[in-house]
Amino acid sequence: MRGDGILDSLHGDQINAAGTHKRDRLKSRERWLVVLGVVLHSVYLLSIFDIYFKTPIVHGMEPVKPRFVAPAKRLVLLVADGLRADKFFEPDLQGKFRAPFLRSIMKTKGRWGVSHARPPTESRPGHVSIIAGFYEDPSAVTKGWKANPVEFDTVFNRSQHTISFGSPDIVPIFCSALSHSTWNTYPHEFEDFASDASFLDHWSFDQFQSLLNKSHEDPRLKELLLQDNLVVFLHLLGCDTNGHAHKPYSSIYLNNVKVVDHITKSVYDLVEGYFKDNRTAYIFTADHGMSDKGSHGDGHPTNTDTPLVAWGAGIRNPNWLSHASQVDDGFRFVDDHVHDMPTPVQWGLGGLERIDVNQADIAPLMAAVLGLPCPVNSVGSLPLGYINLNKAEEVEAVLANTKQVLNQFLRKSQLKQSNSLQFKPFKPLANYSYILVQIEDLMASGNFQPAMDLSLNLRRLALEGLHYFQTYDWLMLMTTVTLGYIGWMFNLVLHVLKFYTSLIDNAHKTRNTVVYSGRSTRKVDLCGFLVMGMLSGVLFFQNSPFLYHIYVAMTVFLWTQILKDTEILKVIWRYLSSCKFSSHVKLFAICVSTILILEFLVMSFSDRRLYTWCFLLVGVAAALFASNNIPGSSVLPIFTLVTCWFLSIFTLMPAEIPDSTQLVLASGATIIVVGMAGRWFDFRSRGSKCWFPILNHDIKAPQLSKLFLFQVLLVGLSSGMVWLCTSHRTQKQELLTLHQLINWFLVGVSVVLPFFSPTSLMSRLLSIFLGFAPPFLLLSIGYEALFYSAFSLTLTAWLFLECALLNLNNVQSFTMNDADTKGMLNYGERYLQLFDLRVPLIFIVLFNVAFFGTGNFASIASFEISSVYRFITVFSFFVSDVSAETYQA
Repeated sequence: MRGDGILDSLHGDQINAAGTHKRDRLKSRERWLVVLGVVLHSVYLLSIFDIYFKTPIVHGMEPVKPRFVAPAKRLVLLVADGLRADKFFEPDLQGKFRAPFLRSIMKTKGRWGVSHARPPTESRPGHVSIIAGFYEDPSAVTKGWKANPVEFDTVFNRSQHTISFGSPDIVPIFCSALSHSTWNTYPHEFEDFASDASFLDHWSFDQFQSLLNKSHEDPRLKELLLQDNLVVFLHLLGCDTNGHAHKPYSSIYLNNVKVVDHITKSVYDLVEGYFKDNRTAYIFTADHGMSDKGSHGDGHPTNTDTPLVAWGAGIRNPNWLSHASQVDDGFRFVDDHVHDMPTPVQWGLGGLERIDVNQADIAPLMAAVLGLPCPVNSVGSLPLGYINLNKAEEVEAVLANTKQVLNQFLRKSQLKQSNSLQFKPFKPLANYSYILVQIEDLMASGNFQPAMDLSLNLRRLALEGLHYFQTYDWLMLMTTVTLGYIGWMFNLVLHVLKFYTSLIDNAHKTRNTVVYSGRSTRKVDLCGFLVMGMLSGVLFFQNSPFLYHIYVAMTVFLWTQILKDTEILKVIWRYLSSCKFSSHVKLFAICVSTILILEFLVMSFSDRRLYTWCFLLVGVAAALFASNNIPGSSVLPIFTLVTCWFLSIFTLMPAEIPDSTQLVLASGATIIVVGMAGRWFDFRSRGSKCWFPILNHDIKAPQLSKLFLFQVLLVGLSSGMVWLCTSHRTQKQELLTLHQLINWFLVGVSVVLPFFSPTSLMSRLLSIFLGFAPPFLLLSIGYEALFYSAFSLTLTAWLFLECALLNLNNVQSFTMNDADTKGMLNYGERYLQLFDLRVPLIFIVLFNVAFFGTGNFASIASFEISSVYRFITVFSFFVSDVSAETYQA
């Protein structure tokens, strides 16, 4: 029976209109989902700062002055920025030690050891640990380490006067707001990575020397220098700058170690000759080390191990040991190194007692030798192996250090208790006042060792209590954020099941109609609102930060949306219950495979070589799949296999990329060859029945476009600039302004050109590939330039496979049951199937490879500073509002 053509046409129009309306509603819903996703991830990312970057600083504590006579009148602190412990202690190739003066001090006048820094091993955090005694306020990262978001106490604050010279990035942090200070810094322009930066160390010494010389003609300055509790701080930046620019194994860096030793000797001779009272204490150390690739920031021993040498007034003399065998007592430093580590034989210090400390322990040491109160925010422990006091004074010094840490604990406990409805105290310190009375009684009776033991134990408990309150809200925050992310994932899964699978249609066919009750959804909304209000009320009475309310509200909202879809959840349950056992096995296998892939990604963070095995196996599997399921093309399986195997090579290479200009130039030539080959393939494939629909060719005949030739020219020019800029740097010449402008021009122009490329698949891919090649080449220093071609080819192979599958008439379906394998959505698109899960999984793997293929992107030290030398060589990270040419007094 034939229908009426007009009626059929009207009915078809109604169906199309309904389908269009449904699709518009879906797109509108998904736009709101995207907005919600952006807001959700932005809010939950902020939770990182509330959990891990919460300031440990509290105010309101009184300083604790030690009850003994200060052994030193003044202190000289020399910090060699970026000086590695091993490069300082070990001999050179001729067997001569690079720091002869400081080695003679270690053997005749003072004590030495390794100071263990805690990540992030950066300049500001290191100096804060040394001078203030606590590990960097993590909230400072929100200001790029540039300013003090929360003011804190330092040894400089407690001094009568502080004199400081050095880098404009460090000195102003501690002295700009200090009224009793005299300081000066060199301009940022001096920090040029294209030159030998050891002159910066000489600059600091020259400034100090000129200040002492000036005091002979200035009575007021002379009086200032002769007063007690004077601190002199010289920041020596040369090793750090030369380590970044030339690597710590270079002759320039190693010579800078000698320069630092010479300057230390000059400072010692100058001070001793000026004051002539033997009342000066000296401390030489570094803020962090330097990795072999010329970077720092992470917890690698080359970054955390720094030298520490102390001598002078109040410091013990060397102690020679009869045996060097030491037992691990279970103690761990902040970088997780064991206590009493054996000294390397090549250091030539066997038999000389080595006393390692945490970096924050240096601040209590400086305060003790000057008889000053320890900085009130310090978490350092006074290293008794360095300070030269009698037994009674040692107990007094440790007790003052203990009371200072205990005061912080009590203040944090008080603040938390005043803002908690159900406060949970730190029970081990419930009787702290009784312990303090015991210590005082023991000291009064002359029982110093028991008093020392009680003081040390009390300090240990106080530090544990500080950690307890620092992490007090962690469980609540982590639970809230975790439930929020799980709720977000559930919402997305439900959205996909509702609108992109045949689940709802199957429910209609089996008369399991999904019915949404307006009354029930309103009840769920009301309950969600009440829960949200109740939790916010609790947080309000606890004076919790505003973001805590947002975290809780977001999580409750997401789970409210899930509970509103209970009918969908019932349909899913009924559908799964009706499936055959084989379908359950298949679903279980896919879920397990997905979890294993995600676990593989987690493991790859610590072992990049796993990606090599991954791409070797995936290359074979993808080639076999393509040859069996995509007929008519023998090129695609071979291309996929070769590209995956090519990419697998890079995760076997070292994460610390060695410099190789020749390899970068060869990579530029490879990019041009790949571009030409792609263009040739684009021409040849137009007559192929297999490739024509895959590549979405334009109907008109192709031409060798001017855009393609121009992009190839830009790649060639970028390679030429790589060679030119590197040759200038090798000759220790500064980066010319003309070269800078050319490099910036190449980058700016090349990344815009792909927007003007043709819309066919191959033309657009080639344009994007060539467009991002110039900035990648200009930022490359070695084999990572070749990684760009390998990774791009692998992405292209994956895209070809997906396009081929999309254009096949019969796509092999992998569904939970064999029925309804060709279901279609109302707007002409097929339903999603379980096999489509491969797309996001492959994307996640390739996304991670993009970051970890040539290094450890998760490490703060993974950035290779020499990669930006073709754009800028002068370090200007901080912006100072204070003139560096004026003394602050």
